[in-house]
Amino acid sequence: MPVITILPHPEYCPAGARVEAAPGTSICEALLENDIAIEHACEMSCACTTCHVVVREGFDSLGEIDECEEDVLDRAWGLEPQSRLSCQAVLAQQDVTIEIPKYSINHAKEKH
Repeated sequence: MPVITILPHPEYCPAGARVEAAPGTSICEALLENDIAIEHACEMSCACTTCHVVVREGFDSLGEIDECEEDVLDRAWGLEPQSRLSCQAVLAQQDVTIEIPKYSINHAKEKH
């Protein structure tokens, strides 16, 4: 199974993390299943940018980016050429390394 390496993020995983996920799983699903509570305000429907990640390694192994995702990504804070919506980035067989941006466009996060 592919491994997702998550670089340290002060809120979601301060020490960084490594999680395994089956091919065909989105990065967002894999993070949530492993108790990394990445934002996903639109419930993974490709309608917001709160689950935006930057893929530092393994970008080309992910499922194709479609026009809808490209349009939504245009609104992401800190957009980079290797940016993806984690809800749309589907794992294949290769390991990936991601960085969760420090900020998201969601300025009104709820605290639990």
